[in-house]
Amino acid sequence: MRNIDRDRRPLSFAAVLALATTLPLLAQAAECSRKDSLGTSRVLVVDAATYPRVGLKSFPQTLPLQDREVVLTFDDGPFPATDARILAALAEQCVRATFFLIGRQAAAYPDWVRKIAAAGHSIGHHSWSHPNLKHMKPEKAAAEIDKGIAAVETALRGVSTTTPSTPFFRYPYFEMTQQTLDGLQKRSIVVFGADLWASDWNPMSPEVQLKLLTERLKAAGKGIILLHDPRAQTAAMLPAFLRYLRDNRYRVVHVVSGAPTRTTADARPNEKRE
Repeated sequence: MRNIDRDRRPLSFAAVLALATTLPLLAQAAECSRKDSLGTSRVLVVDAATYPRVGLKSFPQTLPLQDREVVLTFDDGPFPATDARILAALAEQCVRATFFLIGRQAAAYPDWVRKIAAAGHSIGHHSWSHPNLKHMKPEKAAAEIDKGIAAVETALRGVSTTTPSTPFFRYPYFEMTQQTLDGLQKRSIVVFGADLWASDWNPMSPEVQLKLLTERLKAAGKGIILLHDPRAQTAAMLPAFLRYLRDNRYRVVHVVSGAPTRTTADARPNEKRE
């Protein structure tokens, strides 16, 4: 297990808090009963001050990954029909991922939000109903984002709040406006794009999807990978893809955040935002 990435300046209070939050995750990532598993190579703390927007498909900056390091991310869940297989595949290889959940799905399947979190994965946010936020009025787009966060937090912690436990957000369709980007940055919420994807929104066999994804990964060498957990073809492909990563000496990095920063726009505990 490698240590947490950080600079060499004296640690601020926020950094110390982030470190304290992350140490249990480091211990969990190091524990794996299967010595032949892929495992989670290291934990990377990501904060909005240093990395406000990441992913080369949308932004000029991405995470500070080394060659052959990948971050696994899944969008559009929770989705019980496929999440059971995806969580099992990740657990089999002792791998931690990040799930960007849709609020409406979280409200429908709150137990699955908690199952994903209990397995050690990071929980990010992906709006309430997956609309194209670029084509919405700014105030409606902001409300859509907040409603999604509140639904996930309610499922996860039993508290309706627009302060996300893990301040990670990914735009549906990667469509965004500068106004909503600025609003998320002011709230210290990291916006995730991706560096490569499996194009699993297109119907294809698991074998074709595996070939497509591994070829893209060979070309990129590293990066944030986008997958969709409701896709049956992705659930079927994932065990083979994780074995490919293991057999070809790729390393999985688990991204986490420090404690969220509360803002005046946040709802008080147990207060639903209309």
